[in-house]
Amino acid sequence: MQTNPANLSPMKIAIISDTHGLLRPEALTAVQGVDLIIHAGDIGAAEILAQLAEVAPVQAVRGNNDLNLPWAADLPDHLTLDLNGWPALLTHDIADVAALLDSSIKLIITGHSHKPLIEWRGDRLYINPGSAGRRRFKLPVTLALLDVGVDTLEPQLIQLLP
Repeated sequence: MQTNPANLSPMKIAIISDTHGLLRPEALTAVQGVDLIIHAGDIGAAEILAQLAEVAPVQAVRGNNDLNLPWAADLPDHLTLDLNGWPALLTHDIADVAALLDSSIKLIITGHSHKPLIEWRGDRLYINPGSAGRRRFKLPVTLALLDVGVDTLEPQLIQLLP
């Protein structure tokens, strides 16, 4: 799926996960002005996707906590995306990545653990934006922003609460 027109101008993408029915005002503020929002699952309520869609187009997968929610039945378990020429895999749980990964994928986006991660592994970038919903244990409340150029990926973790 091509998410950016053929001109391949730089894109700014917001990556959010594990909202669990809570879309914080700080998260809405942080995603303003992006070209695309990616939700990596455990959304919790259809209204969250609707609110995000008022800011920018949304691509989302369902998480383990979305499985039995009727509104989430049509959401995929994983997506492959073309983000400015960067082949990307979006799935909720990193445990599912190995079975879905092919050699062309350069960006892997997951959620589930609530632990933020931005890590290059060879020529692949792994991003887990952490949880933007309710705080779990003492983990931070975060999301990620990603600047996508034709030949660069520049991720940034955004802390939503002190």
